[in-house]
Amino acid sequence: MLCGVSLVVLLALLGLGSQGLDNPLADPHPDLPADKDLFWGADQYDFAVVLRASGLECFWHFAHQGERFYFTFMVQWVTGVGNDRHLSVTVNSPKGLLLSKIDEATGQINFIAEETGFYQMCLSNFHNRFGSMQVFLNFGVYYDGSDDQQKQKEEEKKMKEEIQKDLNNTLSTIVETSHRVEGYVFHMFRHYNFGRMRRGTDYYLLLSNSKYITWWSAVQSVVIVMAGYLQLFFLKRLFNTKPTTEAPEKPRC
Repeated sequence: MLCGVSLVVLLALLGLGSQGLDNPLADPHPDLPADKDLFWGADQYDFAVVLRASGLECFWHFAHQGERFYFTFMVQWVTGVGNDRHLSVTVNSPKGLLLSKIDEATGQINFIAEETGFYQMCLSNFHNRFGSMQVFLNFGVYYDGSDDQQKQKEEEKKMKEEIQKDLNNTLSTIVETSHRVEGYVFHMFRHYNFGRMRRGTDYYLLLSNSKYITWWSAVQSVVIVMAGYLQLFFLKRLFNTKPTTEAPEKPRC
């Protein structure tokens, strides 16, 4: 009897092992129970960060396998002598592999996550050794769906239609439409953030030009006043007279 039970347990373990080897990357979270579905959401972050001279800043963002990862950046202002608006940006996979690299003042990175984990984004200001810069960032993940899951959804929809022929499917239609509209709004908000970054860059450029013109005008005014004062001083020195009481001597230059 014990031998029969052991044989059944051994066959069950072998069946589970062979099932796991057939498709090792099909489920990014194999430890989750079968009755719990993985939530494929969409999140995004947008903020500005100041990089010091020759500074390096790194950020990490979690993405599931199959989600689309996006990263947008724009340099808003640069300070220091001999400043350079170029920014070196690198994105690495959870295993440390280099996925993308950009060395520009503005750039976008988009790719589909091939593995689940934290993706690293590093910003390097090594071009400016004597000045800092402010960079606006917008990054996140979203999920459009895959062919397999789309087929599975279609099969589930057919089964629901066969089982619930007499029920009204207005609610499901509203839910699908709302999800579709939510996706459109999400992408519109991404384009809006890019436009906001560009407007912010133009605003800081106007402020910088205004300060430059103000200080340059003040310096020119001081130089003009000093030049006039020095000319008057040297002219007065040329006509300097020596007072005397003797008759033969007369004032002379």
